[in-house]
Amino acid sequence: MAQSRWAAARGLTEMEGHAAGVEGIREIIRHAVRRGIDVLSLYAFSRENWARSDEEVSGLFIAARAGYSQRDRRTQVPGSACSSARPDGGASSRDSSVDPGCAGRDGGGERLQLNIAFNYSGRTELVDAARKVVEMGLRPDEIDEDVMAAAMYTAGLPDPDMVIRTGGDERLSNFLIWQSAYAEIVFTPTLWPDFGPAELDAAIVEFASRQRRFGR
Repeated sequence: MAQSRWAAARGLTEMEGHAAGVEGIREIIRHAVRRGIDVLSLYAFSRENWARSDEEVSGLFIAARAGYSQRDRRTQVPGSACSSARPDGGASSRDSSVDPGCAGRDGGGERLQLNIAFNYSGRTELVDAARKVVEMGLRPDEIDEDVMAAAMYTAGLPDPDMVIRTGGDERLSNFLIWQSAYAEIVFTPTLWPDFGPAELDAAIVEFASRQRRFGR
């Protein structure tokens, strides 16, 4: 976890690292609004994160909730926003479906669609989508990409144009693996608490320099 590494390098606690990550969330949201970005998705808490220490899990909860207090945006939550059940405590994959009633207060603005991925797993999302399609009773020849996309937690939202992975890791780590099929992926060694407006601008410039072919 980038915040933990950031904190350890400075002799700080994990909670202090997550607090710095929260401030990073706020600044990136503000800058995304300034840049006219329509949709911003943040991976705040994965289902695998339950295996971390209780202190770190608490810090991650704080970070995940921080986005809900932002103004000038609407909030949607891929993954469960309210369930406190742990996977090892009997929670099923269905506990990770989008629950609009748990999305927090609507800030009243429409300038930025903010998505907080909380208790989220890309593979679990695919399993849930497959189950939903089975429940629809469709024949195999009726199932296509549009049907699958409509069964995802992010139904109705555009696929991401760009995925930014901070902290020096070069992998998606189970994040939006269906939706990111043709996204441009930008890797940066910058740890999340240090990822600010300048780093976001650099990623946008990198994205603009690429020629997108969508597999063609």
